[in-house]
Amino acid sequence: MTQPPALTVTSLNALSNIDAADWDACACPEVRSGRPVDPFTTHRFLNALEDSGSVGHGTGWQPHHLVVRDDNQVIAVAPMYAKSHSQGEYIFDHSWAHALENAGGRYYPKLQIAVPFTPATGRRFLTRPGHEAQGMGALVQAAVQIGAENDLSSLHITFCSEDEAIAGAQMGLLRRCSQQFHWVNAGYDSFDAFLANLSSRKRKAIRKERQKSMGFGGRIHTLTGHDIKPEHWDAFWQFYQDTGARKWGSPYLTRAFFEIAHATLRDDIVLVMAERDGQYIAGALNFLGRDTLFGRYWGCIEDHPCLHFEVCYYQAIDFAITHGLTCVEAGAQGEHKLARGYMPVTTHSLHWLANPGFSDAVARFLEEERAAVDEDIEILTSYGPFRQSAVQEHD
Repeated sequence: MTQPPALTVTSLNALSNIDAADWDACACPEVRSGRPVDPFTTHRFLNALEDSGSVGHGTGWQPHHLVVRDDNQVIAVAPMYAKSHSQGEYIFDHSWAHALENAGGRYYPKLQIAVPFTPATGRRFLTRPGHEAQGMGALVQAAVQIGAENDLSSLHITFCSEDEAIAGAQMGLLRRCSQQFHWVNAGYDSFDAFLANLSSRKRKAIRKERQKSMGFGGRIHTLTGHDIKPEHWDAFWQFYQDTGARKWGSPYLTRAFFEIAHATLRDDIVLVMAERDGQYIAGALNFLGRDTLFGRYWGCIEDHPCLHFEVCYYQAIDFAITHGLTCVEAGAQGEHKLARGYMPVTTHSLHWLANPGFSDAVARFLEEERAAVDEDIEILTSYGPFRQSAVQEHD
């Protein structure tokens, strides 16, 4: 009897070394019937990061993407990077690095399966339909083997799906829980319908903020696809540089990324721009999935009361309601989002640590951290802006 061919796993140092159709058959097979669920794992997005120099040589994000083949068919892929630091991840392990290095170990380089600079939940083990378990198993085994054979400290899979987190834990990976704030569409037909579900005090506060935000004296434009012009990127680059300098010391994305985005990603982007007298003074960059709007970057060249809330949060809710989206993910951190209808949710990551003693210590920490995250989410939810009757209706 002829034996079935064994799976083969290869590592690519550039996404251009795999055909976009083969990658996307695993990353977003649903595009045959519409928009990808996750715009960030598409070949075009990840390749834009590489072609623009936002990742690659000198950035601390060196591509080593995994590709699993069954005979000649690609059945699974994963965006994997060798990291020489822990920047741009949003599920941070700085304390782990310090602990291992203080004990005489070496934490960097490490492996990261993730979308760089993107705290958005999505599948990280990207499999062709029908190969989910087989593909994920091969990817996990290959990633751990690469880490072990190259004497690397660790492997981290960040912002993976909950299903992947459960499956990964069953494979022996360490499971970590974190927290974000998401807005969920409960079938609203207008922004006022959303407000009607809030307590009277919160409803009045949001209306007051929206009114105050327009005190900058201009207009707000929501742009996507061919409505986005080169001059919009010129303005947004100024906003992004300001935000990057204040938050990270230097921006993660290069100017070239936005030029490539204009050519290849405009249909995946929703750009909200505040304009006065022909000059753009603030803006927010969002990415559009099939069911979710992902808020990514905000910046401004002028400060105006409440304009940040309007451009980032309320315009995103308006867009989601108008286009029938189910969720707005507003990025990392920010308990101030709670009062604006963005509720706490759990996010997930998986980890492998080569040193057994260190791994055991981290496992104990993660158990305590998960309990703390659960408690924090429960408390924050109780302080949410929704009327009690509305909460019960959701339940």
